[in-house]
Amino acid sequence: MKAFRDAPLADVSKKNQMGEDFVQKYPQSRYRVEVYSWLVKGYYGTGAIDKMEVAAEKELAIQPDDATTLAIMGQTLPRAMNASTPDKDKRLVKAEQYSKKALELIPTLPKPAGLTDEQFSAAKNQTSAMAYSGLGLVAYRRGKFEDAIPSLEQSVKLDPNPDPVNYYLLGVANEKGSHFDDAIAAFTKCASSPGGLQPTCRAGIDEVKKLATTQLNVPR
Repeated sequence: MKAFRDAPLADVSKKNQMGEDFVQKYPQSRYRVEVYSWLVKGYYGTGAIDKMEVAAEKELAIQPDDATTLAIMGQTLPRAMNASTPDKDKRLVKAEQYSKKALELIPTLPKPAGLTDEQFSAAKNQTSAMAYSGLGLVAYRRGKFEDAIPSLEQSVKLDPNPDPVNYYLLGVANEKGSHFDDAIAAFTKCASSPGGLQPTCRAGIDEVKKLATTQLNVPR
């Protein structure tokens, strides 16, 4: 366990492997919750979403009040969906429950030793941003675009480094509601963020501007 804790965070894949080895060798260890909690973040960071979900379910079965794991799952479950995803409705219900529970827990979290007030506040905001993103995306997946907008707005407001995916979703949701000014603002934020969504969001700006020439803008 000491070797696992001391493993450098920079080598995420190595630390993930150490965590896997630990829970396989010591499946009943009292430290397994700590390891699963790390694996959720480690798998999330490396894009191993299937493994992340398995680790999260195992951790939450032991420790159901881990706000960070709940928020990560709340955001990821509705994102990691495609046409072949089974039980979509159940997945969305679970994501909604996880996100809501995370938001209930975050205000009650005690500040860990070694964190300044500013660092703790930033960490809570980032976790809240993921949970709000989850709620927004659940509504988005259900086609309830007006319901998605407030949660997505709260997510980008709280996140110290807003996720361009949330700006993209916010742009589409506003476009669907004919809130063209807000859609352009969201797509512009997305297009200004480095990453693979830039071309899509630039195209979104052009599309909304065309729509605005033939349809009325509906202020929110």
